[in-house]
Amino acid sequence: MSKACFKISDLSLGYGEKVIVDGLSLEIEKGKITALLGANGCGKSTILKGLTGQLKPMQGTVLLGDLPVGNMTAKAIAKQIAVLSQHAEKPLGLNVGQLVKMGRYPYLSLFDRWSDVDEIACNEALELTAMDKLKEQPLDALSGGQLQRAWISLALAQQTEVLLLDEPTTFLDLAHQLEIMDLMKKLVRQNDKTIIAVLHDLNQAARYADHIVLLKDGRLIAQGEPAKVITPANVKKTYGVAVSKITDPKSGKTYFDTSLSE
Repeated sequence: MSKACFKISDLSLGYGEKVIVDGLSLEIEKGKITALLGANGCGKSTILKGLTGQLKPMQGTVLLGDLPVGNMTAKAIAKQIAVLSQHAEKPLGLNVGQLVKMGRYPYLSLFDRWSDVDEIACNEALELTAMDKLKEQPLDALSGGQLQRAWISLALAQQTEVLLLDEPTTFLDLAHQLEIMDLMKKLVRQNDKTIIAVLHDLNQAARYADHIVLLKDGRLIAQGEPAKVITPANVKKTYGVAVSKITDPKSGKTYFDTSLSE
């Protein structure tokens, strides 16, 4: 049985006639955290839109398992892929529990009533993100980290195997960034999720991701395990910045420092 969650072949994406992603081919495995890295404008968020069928390919294909995403309905995709967008807007006047209930929309039709199954799915999502005790809290009263966990709860309420997270730690302080990254790791290791996340922090990606995809100007620079992909040469090629590679003697993880570069 294939371990591939997504199979992307010769994929080009863009807006109008402008090509943003050019001839991308890669496979994303199930049960791992895959981090998309690259400078602003390199096509990371555009790739996420291609994976969900929100953006139709100029050329190439995207397979979710063995199914072309382009042949699937929006509701069918939403039962398999949950998305946390970069600039998600808070619905006015809602509390945490009401927000999370919105994650059940793929399973409800015009005449369906809220069921015990829906309630259980929402409660489990809140418990996974440690937001169950804040269920009645208004969204406006949450900290940045709590709000991000509320959005992830909504995504988890969809009960999908795949989560797409677009810059999930942006605008959060360091403690809340690590909180979200630890949650991502937990969801993959303990709950069999597959996560594809757009990240900016090289060191966070090296520490938490299982698979790295480096991009520049819509093209693939390198992909694979963090220690093999995030090298000074590849960072220079991708970002135009010189870095020094440091290996943590305790964890064996790789880190990067610009202050030590030549």
